[in-house]
Amino acid sequence: MKKATSLRTALLVTVALGLAGCGTSSGKLFNWGGPAQPAPQKQETAFDKFKAEPKQSSVWDLFSNNQDPNVAIGVNKYLWMASLEVLDFLPIQSVDPFSGLIVTGYGTPPGGGKAYRATIHVTDPALDARSLKVSLESRGGTVAPETVRAVEDAILTRARQLRIRDSGL
Repeated sequence: MKKATSLRTALLVTVALGLAGCGTSSGKLFNWGGPAQPAPQKQETAFDKFKAEPKQSSVWDLFSNNQDPNVAIGVNKYLWMASLEVLDFLPIQSVDPFSGLIVTGYGTPPGGGKAYRATIHVTDPALDARSLKVSLESRGGTVAPETVRAVEDAILTRARQLRIRDSGL
């Protein structure tokens, strides 16, 4: 009987200390009296106005669908896929799906004799011509604006075809 009482007391003390530790914000476990000391005032600078406050999390955050908007991909998937398909004859040097940048090396189009290099930037999640920036260059220098426009049109046309195929229209 004495063993059960001491076990119950130990359990009660452990729960009480655990609950007391959860409710403090000052970092101290107990306040043994005396006046509370105010925190010293810090002078606010211009940099402090733009600093992001750390987000407090809780157990309930595990059950919510709060995704960080800085992690989500902000490019149009149809423009991205169409760019890779239309310019598949060019060797890819680097891709960044988060910023929407595709950089290729020099390659010759099928049936063509001139080597081209492209930089494609998908800037927006909208399927729109303003979301697509194409830059072409050849080994001889700049490329005619009509050629760049034709490549942009081919990418936009293919992107629309991919979207129609996905929507089942």
